[in-house]
Amino acid sequence: MIYKIYPAIVFLFLSFVTDSKNAAETKNVTAMSISKVEKRSVIDTKIENIYNTLNTNSFVLPELKTFTEALKGFYLLKEKGVIQKDILTLIDFSLSSNLKRLWVIDLSSNTILFQSLVAHGRNTGEEFASAFSNVNSSFKSSLGFYATGEIYQGKHGASLRLDGLERGINDQARKRGVVMHGADYVSESFIRAHKRLGRSQGCPAVPVELTDDIIQTIKGKSCLYIYHPSRSFVMEQELIS
Repeated sequence: MIYKIYPAIVFLFLSFVTDSKNAAETKNVTAMSISKVEKRSVIDTKIENIYNTLNTNSFVLPELKTFTEALKGFYLLKEKGVIQKDILTLIDFSLSSNLKRLWVIDLSSNTILFQSLVAHGRNTGEEFASAFSNVNSSFKSSLGFYATGEIYQGKHGASLRLDGLERGINDQARKRGVVMHGADYVSESFIRAHKRLGRSQGCPAVPVELTDDIIQTIKGKSCLYIYHPSRSFVMEQELIS
């Protein structure tokens, strides 16, 4: 009789141990999930507070969604040591090129320093940006996060080199010669004459009269983020360090 009962006891014991182990693992996973949600909630609240207290300098605020994505990436890159300055440049390519869709924000003082027109690549779209590429000679813009580099004198005058920080998305920027520079086709007069802003070969070109001030402000390891709703940034994704 004991031989019949013993296996049943062993089975129940193993079932209890296994269930306890599974319950513990489930509890740990649940705790981690809750922790992530709470962390995201804290970050989102912090970013919303920053957004609501920005000194606009009479400029128009960017959308909260794009600002949130940009600032989350900024925090991650700052933590990694990839960027060093508390300057965030945000370009929103969901907007018409006829609008001022570039913002330079000083996060140390929560102040918008510049809001400007900015061009996209000629093969990225007409008035609106819609197609993007990381390929040389595509004449398309690339989305994502960049670290600003050094200033040099090029065919457009003073220009700022950019280093793409996302593999397969924009990491060919320096090889492609994608830089920030001034261009006379980035102007209100060009819009009036052509019904849209001029386009570049993939560079985020800015008005000539603002070029020196903008690139001097953002040069040397600050964060630049180019947003479009076709591709959203996930905070935990791996960026090039």
